[in-house]
Amino acid sequence: MKRKTPTPHDSLFKQFLSHAETARDFLQIHLPHSLLEMCDLNSLKLESSSFIEPNMRAHVSDMLYSVKTTQGAGYVYCLIEHQSTPDKLMAFRLMRYSISAMQQHIDQGHDTLPLVIPILFYHGQIQPYPFSLSWLDSFVLPERAKDLYAGKFPLVDLTVLPDTEILTHKRIALLEIILKHARQRDMAELLGELVYLLSLDYYTDEQLRTALNYLIQVGNTADPDGFIRELAEQSPQHEDVLMTIAQQLEQRGLEKGRQEGLEKGLEKGRQEGEKEAALKIAQSMLDSGYDNEIVKKMTGLSLDELTQIQQ
Repeated sequence: MKRKTPTPHDSLFKQFLSHAETARDFLQIHLPHSLLEMCDLNSLKLESSSFIEPNMRAHVSDMLYSVKTTQGAGYVYCLIEHQSTPDKLMAFRLMRYSISAMQQHIDQGHDTLPLVIPILFYHGQIQPYPFSLSWLDSFVLPERAKDLYAGKFPLVDLTVLPDTEILTHKRIALLEIILKHARQRDMAELLGELVYLLSLDYYTDEQLRTALNYLIQVGNTADPDGFIRELAEQSPQHEDVLMTIAQQLEQRGLEKGRQEGLEKGLEKGRQEGEKEAALKIAQSMLDSGYDNEIVKKMTGLSLDELTQIQQ
């Protein structure tokens, strides 16, 4: 009885393509000329083609080869995936594998992305292969996808947005003005902007608490309690929330003062205890006839302190 391989296509494909010479012939024959001319196939090297994503779900491409380029420093990978059945989202799968290969390259210490050439090797019963191999065609709006993924991504750069523009940004303005200035300006300088934004009544109490706690933790000010109280005075509609924050700050200040006082007291007691112990040791050593210099060295006491013991 013949023993059947669970995945005969995989076994056959990998048996052939795992040999560099065979893979070199495959690429020499099937790579488009524009891509082939930039690949030094003599440098072909089989790479790991198993990628682990952050969600810990493994996905595996069939074969991944690295090659050096013929156009200066750089890296090119050829990713070969074989299929015996059509897959409508195959182009997306190939893009996903390609990005994983790029990430693997970055994880190895490189700081630029390699070019990954995905190749589908199809030998199914349906002919010809019925689906597009442009991953952009996987989108409902492929033209919009092309504009997005072939160009620069949208950027919100707070560092160059004028404050006057930020203040028109409705419910996101408070977040933006705080993130733009918290580390660069004294909080008191933001008072006018914050009073204006709070007057618009766009923000929930929880958003306001979170924003001001962030401002207090990250921002620069000599008197955060006074700043919050002034803000509360000029924003009566939010007075309850703001005064609660101010009271919490005051309580934290008292607790910090008590803690610092306790730590200073403990440190002073420790130092006094060590001094008392040193004096007792010194007295014992002197009574035993040790020289002053030796006692001084062993206990850390000064000559004046040793003289006082001997009196």
